[in-house]
Amino acid sequence: MAGIMDSIRNLFGGGSTSGSPQAANEPDTYKDCLIYAEPMAEGGQWRVAGRIVKGEGETAREHKFIRADIFSSRDEVEAATMRKARQIIDEQGAALFK
Repeated sequence: MAGIMDSIRNLFGGGSTSGSPQAANEPDTYKDCLIYAEPMAEGGQWRVAGRIVKGEGETAREHKFIRADIFSSRDEVEAATMRKARQIIDEQGAALFK
């Protein structure tokens, strides 16, 4: 029964309150990195979360991040996630993947 209720909530935008990431959109490329916005549904709002990936295949390195910022719309949180990821890349550079 819980599975059916979760499906209905997701259908109408209620999302999951478990904090798990939703399906990622197409990545954005910035300074040889791919940025994936993976906002987390939380109490009818969205938390900034994503991944930064550099490289491909077995040499790929990944950095996941979750921030305290909360937004009411998915579009807003995805834009904020991209801004935050670019800031992380600019501030940490190569040290991000060590």
